[in-house]
Amino acid sequence: MKITLAAVSAIALSLFVGACSTPSAESVAQHDPWEKTNRDIFDFDVRADHAVARPIARGYRDVVPEPVRDGIHNAVTNLNSPVILANDVLQGDGDRAANTFGRIVINSTVGLGGLIDVAAKLGIPYHDNDFGITLGKNGIYEGSYLVLPLLGPAPPRDLLGKAVDTAFDPLTYVQFHGKDTWMVVRFGIGVLDARTSQLDAVDTIERSSIDFYATSRNLYRQSRAAKINDGKPSADADLPNL
Repeated sequence: MKITLAAVSAIALSLFVGACSTPSAESVAQHDPWEKTNRDIFDFDVRADHAVARPIARGYRDVVPEPVRDGIHNAVTNLNSPVILANDVLQGDGDRAANTFGRIVINSTVGLGGLIDVAAKLGIPYHDNDFGITLGKNGIYEGSYLVLPLLGPAPPRDLLGKAVDTAFDPLTYVQFHGKDTWMVVRFGIGVLDARTSQLDAVDTIERSSIDFYATSRNLYRQSRAAKINDGKPSADADLPNL
C-alpha cells in the first residue's frame, strides 16, 4: 500500500510544518490552521499550472476535435466507475448503485469500452462519488484544510479517501504486460481531461478573485459539503457563501 503510506507521510509532514506557525483567527475559522504553508504550496501549484498544465490543456483543446475529447472523457469516466460503484454500495444507496452498475455494463459493451456514453442517452445519468464522501456521510470530520504540491486540496479525510479509492479500483490488482506504463498514461490522460474541462472556469475564477487562494479553498469546501449532503445546504456555519 505505497499510496497509503505516502498519504500518511504527507499528513505527518504537513502537521509538522504547520506547527511551526501560529494560525490567525480567520484561518482557524476556515479550518485552515496551516494557511501560511498552504498558501506557499498553492502559489507553487499555480505557477506550475501556468507553466505546464494550462498550456498543454489549451493545446489539447485546440488541436484535438471535440468528439474525440468527449470519447476520451467518457472512457476515463467509465474506467473510474467501479470506484463510484463501491462507494454507492458502502453508502447503502441502492438506486445509485444500480445506476452505476448499469452504466458500467452498457457503456463497456454497447458504448465501445466507454467511448460513447450510451447510458446517458438512455436516461441513466452520471454521478460522482468517492470514499472521502463516504466518510463524510458517516460523520467523519474533514480535518484541517491541506494543500499538497501538484495535487491541490487534500484535507486528511479526502486524502485518506483517495488512498482507499485506489484499493477499490480493479486495475490495481490486475497484472498484465506493460501495466506500469498503462497506469501512468491513464493517470496522465485523466489529469489532462480534468484540467481541460476546467479551463474556462478556473481562468474566470482566477481573474475575478481578489484572493485566489481563499476563493479556491471556499469553493472546494463548499463543493465537498454539497456532495456529502446530496446538494442540501451544509450545516457548517463556518462555510461562507460566495
